[in-house]
Amino acid sequence: MSPVIDRSNVVRSKSALSKRQPPRPPIRWGICGTGKMASTIAAELAALQDVGAQLCAVGSRNVEAARKFAKRHGIERAHGSYADLARDPEIDVVYIATPPSLHCENTLACIESRKAVLCEKPFALNAAETLQMIRAARERGVFLMEAMWTRFLPAIAAARALVAGGSLGPIRLVSGGGAFIPEFDPSAALFNRDLGGGVLLDAGVYLVSLASMLLGTPSEVVARGNLGRSGVDEQEAVLLQQPDGAQALLYISLATRRLPDMEIMGESGQVRIGAPVFRPTRLSITQRDEPMAVVEYPIEGTGYRGELLEVMSALAAGRKESVVMSLNESLSIMKTLDSIRAAIGLVYPGE
Repeated sequence: MSPVIDRSNVVRSKSALSKRQPPRPPIRWGICGTGKMASTIAAELAALQDVGAQLCAVGSRNVEAARKFAKRHGIERAHGSYADLARDPEIDVVYIATPPSLHCENTLACIESRKAVLCEKPFALNAAETLQMIRAARERGVFLMEAMWTRFLPAIAAARALVAGGSLGPIRLVSGGGAFIPEFDPSAALFNRDLGGGVLLDAGVYLVSLASMLLGTPSEVVARGNLGRSGVDEQEAVLLQQPDGAQALLYISLATRRLPDMEIMGESGQVRIGAPVFRPTRLSITQRDEPMAVVEYPIEGTGYRGELLEVMSALAAGRKESVVMSLNESLSIMKTLDSIRAAIGLVYPGE
């Protein structure tokens, strides 16, 4: 017997194909800054051309630096100032890749020109600047997000889902940290207080952000740390206390070496996020009395692709912020960072 074919379904399928919407126009990107991070993002955007990413312009305080960067990455327009980049009428969204001390200024200039913004972590120098950026974006109706790329990696998404699903039970303790010894260079942003240097905003922000993702805003922040010869913080030990008794124990240091990892401990199970915690590819999961399960989560490219796709998806849908990395949470994280700096006596110029 011949199979029965539902011709009505075939007709409907053809009709649906004929009514498909035309492809969306490309999302036109600009990059503010020409450093290492800017180069990484330029390469990732080039890899996303097939899904609509178009890198159109770069801005620097030095026009020659902008031109060299543009030539290296095949970018059409090179601006000799950040302000000119912000005013470029043929850009939809700007990636801010300047030092932390310039994040607020650069972001506000882009928002004033109604450009969407993806701003490198840390979002700003402090909570006051962060609030100013958020208010400007909401008043202008412009998309804004902190570029906390770790949030969008497969392993972190899986850890977040495990916690939300309740299979670990209530989370009682989060413990994590890492340490590295960089070569001392007083001109490098890491050791430059004027640029917002220090290990907390450079590396500790990942730990504080993950603790926030897992436990929420702390009710109490206890911290001790050391300031180095350059005046920036070089080591911290931090306790974040939650209203329900849960705690996060975090540390970061430039004085010794240890691969950065994190353990999430619940009443019914534990998850270890393998090193490096800012770019993990492995979770070690233990639930109740079961043997430990090690699960691999490969990363495509350098790992920054997820946050770029999040921005593009939001812009295509008309959303003004990300659910995964919300503006309210970025503000809460910055307030926690402010509390840690206050406890160790680190103040940036102009604060």
